[in-house]
Amino acid sequence: MPSRPDAPAPEDAAATATADATAGPALWQALGWQPTQQQQQQFTALQEQLRLWNGRLNLTRLVEGEDFWIAQVFDSLWPFLPLLQAEQTPAADASPLELIDVGTGGGFPGLAVAIALPRARLTLVDSVGRKVEAVRAMAAALGLGERVSLRCERIEKTGQAAACRGRFDWAMARAVASAPVVAEYLVPLLRPNGQALLYRGQWSNDDQAALDRALVPLRARCTPSQARDLPAGRGIRHALTLTPTGPCPRTYPRAVGLPSKQPLGTAIAR
Repeated sequence: MPSRPDAPAPEDAAATATADATAGPALWQALGWQPTQQQQQQFTALQEQLRLWNGRLNLTRLVEGEDFWIAQVFDSLWPFLPLLQAEQTPAADASPLELIDVGTGGGFPGLAVAIALPRARLTLVDSVGRKVEAVRAMAAALGLGERVSLRCERIEKTGQAAACRGRFDWAMARAVASAPVVAEYLVPLLRPNGQALLYRGQWSNDDQAALDRALVPLRARCTPSQARDLPAGRGIRHALTLTPTGPCPRTYPRAVGLPSKQPLGTAIAR
């Protein structure tokens, strides 16, 4: 277990505690969803786990106050609001959702979504072994070990793996690469009626046109993007949802490195 980072000064610790205590409830009202007491405790425990591991691995700078509650938790959850609301009155015969988080880094959005959707199963993928082991330990500490699995590999490998290809109800990626590149990573992972979620910041007509071109060979389409202003003036976010229009060709994703070097929809892409 890693050692704790240096303790903050008492006045800094008090300010952080106040920010963390007040951010949570206001956040849920803004989101339109209320966690259970257990989920609230898990989110708080997740923040503490990030503090512990961040002192060793520098997983993320977004750990305290609004950085955690808004830029991490809220931003991870807001595109899933319909699912969060449906989870509160689940159908008796509903099968658990299968979700995959590509390029999970320090565990977002995957761990936040796992807490918020307690019947879902999550697969988290990252190519950095130390990050994968840290997130695996955090998931276990939060009591999520039975529903959260980790894969340490390049996503191009994941997309061609028999255990993952065409398996997931939702595939998501946050702050990973350009939209055409992420689309090539995610679409091959989807079931025929699955959905891929791309988290983006600013989004323009040119961005949309580039993504639409990339989706043609993948046999997928993009629904109109959702836009959301984050609380406390933290900026605008867009969520893009992709759905298959047919089976994704086995060609995709291409070999490791090719999607980023030759994005689909460009003249040199093959």
